[in-house]
Amino acid sequence: MEREFMRVGFFTDSYKPYTSGVVRSIETVTAQLEAQNHQVYIFAPAYPGFREDSGQVYRFASIQSPTNRDFYLALPFSAHLAARLRKLGLDIIHVHSPFLLGGLGARMARRLHLPLVYTYHTMYDRYTHYIPIGQVTASRATLKFCVSFCNNCDLVLVPTAAVAAYLKQAGVRTPVECLPTGVTGFTATDRSYLRQRYRIGDATPVCLFVGRLGQEKNLDFLLRSFALVSAARPDALLVVIGSGPEEENLVKTARRLGIQDRVLFTGLLPHEEVAQCYAGADVFVFPSLTETQGLVIGEAKAAGLPVVAVRAFGTGEMLTGQGVDGFLTPPVEYEFAQRVLQLLGDDELRREMGRRSRESVTQLDPANLGRRLEAIYRGLVEARRV
Repeated sequence: MEREFMRVGFFTDSYKPYTSGVVRSIETVTAQLEAQNHQVYIFAPAYPGFREDSGQVYRFASIQSPTNRDFYLALPFSAHLAARLRKLGLDIIHVHSPFLLGGLGARMARRLHLPLVYTYHTMYDRYTHYIPIGQVTASRATLKFCVSFCNNCDLVLVPTAAVAAYLKQAGVRTPVECLPTGVTGFTATDRSYLRQRYRIGDATPVCLFVGRLGQEKNLDFLLRSFALVSAARPDALLVVIGSGPEEENLVKTARRLGIQDRVLFTGLLPHEEVAQCYAGADVFVFPSLTETQGLVIGEAKAAGLPVVAVRAFGTGEMLTGQGVDGFLTPPVEYEFAQRVLQLLGDDELRREMGRRSRESVTQLDPANLGRRLEAIYRGLVEARRV
């Protein structure tokens, strides 16, 4: 007789205390599966000095990444892992990376004859700027590796239809299903928090970015665009929440553009504070060209913010339509800046688009998406038994 609950093993190269969209996705999905009485076991890299808040997280020895000092790379070896997984009685393995621990999870799934699901969170072939030489060759090799990994899984999950089409065109033959990450906990209404903490006047128009400060986020473009915004609206402020390897360079760029007094870099903030910061902003700005979903866009919409974003892959699917809950622009600074200025200059339009943002984000209800994932798991488990 089929158990009412399932035991799921998550293998991930990115997990707490590191902050990323992948980590937020895993936290959200884990919470929803556990709310349905399923048991989730997480296999992740160890971080020095970090104390675990759950008995169902298993850490692997790791080393500091040479290209990102905040990130640790797991050593994907464990002599007794297969025995441990058998003891846990896993029904399915779900990997969140094709590398290191994701690869280990895939090997364990084959060894234990368990269904294997892979969520394609990241366009890895677009991240080869971290490799000092041979970036074009590295990008092609990375995509080829990811396609091969996908084709050895039972199912590939993607957050947007654009990513599904991209993978299929690249040669993925495994079934691909679209299942975005849900958004919750970003409906705070305390507009005063952000402004009081950083001494921002109530009348100051605030543009907000939330995310990792890496080259892939295209933040040089955002600063150049905001320089144009600032020229027309010298009272406007850009708040940048996050940390990453480009932070120092971005501070220098803001100074070079002469907008250092109109750009606030807050550094990394706790999840609860980020939610309050959304509430204190007026427009959410997002220049990234490499997103599979753009989870922070959903968070901004849940907080009632209109969005101005560069049109790219999954980002476009996070908006209902042009001018409905946000604007998509080509990667042209002037056009991006004009859309921001349009929203800052029209209170009624900004409020109406913010209202529609809150309405449209209901499609990312995590409870519904959690039930869909449960049904996907059950289908794969049942098919394996036949």
